[in-house]
Amino acid sequence: MNIIELENMEFRGYHGCYREEQVVGNQFVVNLRLETSSMVASETDQIHDALNYQQAYNLVKKEMSTPSHLLEHVGKRILDTLFAELELLEKASVKVSKLNPPMGGKMDRVSVTLTRRR
Repeated sequence: MNIIELENMEFRGYHGCYREEQVVGNQFVVNLRLETSSMVASETDQIHDALNYQQAYNLVKKEMSTPSHLLEHVGKRILDTLFAELELLEKASVKVSKLNPPMGGKMDRVSVTLTRRR
C-alpha cells in the first residue's frame, strides 16, 4: 500500500451556517491522504497505471466551490467524488479546515476529518 498526500490545498469558499459566511466567504485548507497500490505504476512509469493526484486535486477544487452549511458535508462530498472517479483509490482521509472561524474569540482554524475505505 502506498500513500499519496496532497497537503495544505487552499481555497476560498462559502461554507458555513451563518449568512455572513455564505456571502463574504472564508479561507479553507484541505489535506488529503490517499492510499493505493502503485506496484504496476512503479514498474511501467505510466500515468494511466497510477492514481492521478492532479485529478484528485481538481475533484477537491470542484467540491470546495459548492457551498455547504457544514464541513462534514463538504468532506463527505469530497470522499464521494474521489471514490466515484478514482478506481485505484483504496482508502482516503480528508481534513477540511476553516481558517479564522467566527467563534467569538481568537482561533486559527476549526477542522473536520473524515476517512473511508473502499
